[in-house]
Amino acid sequence: MSEAPIRPWYHGVTRYQWLVLAIACVGWVFDVFEGQLFNLTRGQMLPELLGVPATDPAVKQFGDRTIGVFLLGGTVGGMLFGVLADRIGRRPAMILTILMYSVFSGLTCLATTWPQVAVLRFLVAMGVGGEWAVAAALVAEVFPPHARVHASGFFHATSVLGTWLATLAGMAVGTNWRLAYLIGVAPALLTLWVRASLRESEVWQTKKADRKAAPGGSVRELLGDARWARRAWLGMGLAAVGLASFWSVTIAAQDLADLHLRNVEFPRFRIIENSKFAYGVVSTTGTGLGLLAFAPLAVRFGRRRTFALYHLGALIIVPMTCLLPTNYLQLLLLLPLFGFFTVGMHAGYAVYFPELFPTRLRATGSSFCFNVGRLVAAPMLFLSGALKARTDLDLRVTISLLGLLFALGFVFLLALPETKDEALPA
Repeated sequence: MSEAPIRPWYHGVTRYQWLVLAIACVGWVFDVFEGQLFNLTRGQMLPELLGVPATDPAVKQFGDRTIGVFLLGGTVGGMLFGVLADRIGRRPAMILTILMYSVFSGLTCLATTWPQVAVLRFLVAMGVGGEWAVAAALVAEVFPPHARVHASGFFHATSVLGTWLATLAGMAVGTNWRLAYLIGVAPALLTLWVRASLRESEVWQTKKADRKAAPGGSVRELLGDARWARRAWLGMGLAAVGLASFWSVTIAAQDLADLHLRNVEFPRFRIIENSKFAYGVVSTTGTGLGLLAFAPLAVRFGRRRTFALYHLGALIIVPMTCLLPTNYLQLLLLLPLFGFFTVGMHAGYAVYFPELFPTRLRATGSSFCFNVGRLVAAPMLFLSGALKARTDLDLRVTISLLGLLFALGFVFLLALPETKDEALPA
C-alpha cells in the first residue's frame, strides 16, 4: 500500500483564512512601524528636544529611557486589550488597538519636549502591545492545526516589513523627524478593512456561547490556576529575555555602525543615514530570515529545541559582531547573522504562547507572556542606557556583556512544556 503524499502546510487553507492572515500581518507590520519610528529618528529628535549636540551621551541615555517607557506602555496596553479580546472578541479589540497606535503616533509630530514624547510613546505602545496579542490569538484559532505553526510564524516574520518601512520613512524625511510621525497616522485606515472583512473567531464564539464555561479574559483565573500560572510566568520570562536583548542589544547595530563610521571623513548626516541602513536594512534582512526559519524548524525539532538553538546562536554572534570587525564593511558582513539569531526567536512567541493557554485565556495569557515580558525588560533599558552613555566604557564591550542576557533563556526553556503535535487547549 503506497504512502499518502506529503502535502505542503498551506494545503486546504481557505480564502478567508488567508484573508485573516493578511489582516493580522498588515496590522503587525504597522505595529512594528510605529514602534521602530522612534529608534530610527531619535538621532534627530532627541538633540533637538534636549538642546544638545547629536554626539552628547544624553542622546543615548534618554533614547533608552524612552524605549523603557515604551515597554511599560506595551505592558499596560497588552494586558488591557488582551483581556478585552477574550471578553468582547478579537475583531473589536483589534480595531481599538490599531486606532490607538496610529493616532498617538501622529500626535508625536507636535511634541516640543521629551516628557511629551515619553507620554505619547507610552500611549502608542498600549496599542502596539494590544494588537500583537489579539492578532496572534486570532491566527492560531482560525488556521487548521496542520497550518497553524507556519501561519503564526509567518505572521510574526512580517515585522521586518514594518522595520523596513520605518527605515525608508526615516531616511526619506532626513532630519525632518516630525514628518515621519505624521506618516504614522496612515494605519488608522486599516480599521476600515478590518470592519468590512473580518468575522469573529468561531472558536471564540463557540466558547462564549457556552453558558457553563468560565468567563473569558480573567487575569485572576490565569494566575490563580496553577497550570496556567506556571506557563504564564515562565513564558513571560522567556519573552523578557528576547525583548530586553532586542532593545538593548539588537538595535545597537545602529550604534556599532556609527562607531565605525566616525573614523571615516563623512559628514554627520551621511553617518546617520549609513547607520540607519546598517540596522534597518542589513541587520533586519537577517532578522527576516531568522523569523521565517523558526516555524519550519519548530515543526521538525519542537518549540523548545528551536528556541534553544536561537539563544545559543545569539550568545555566539553578539560578541563576534561587536569585537571582530575593524571597519564598517566588515560589520555589514556579520549583521545579517546578528539579526538572524538575536531576533529570529521572536517568531516563536506568536507560535508558542497561544498554544499554552485555553480559548477563554488565549489572548490574555499570550499577552501576559509577551507584554508583561516588556515590563520586566524595561529596567534593562534604563541600565543599558546608562552604560552606553558612559564615555569610560568601550561600547563594543558593553553590548557584548549585555548579550549574555540570552543565557537566561535556557533557564525558562527547561521548565516550559513542549507543545509540538498537540492540539490547542480548549
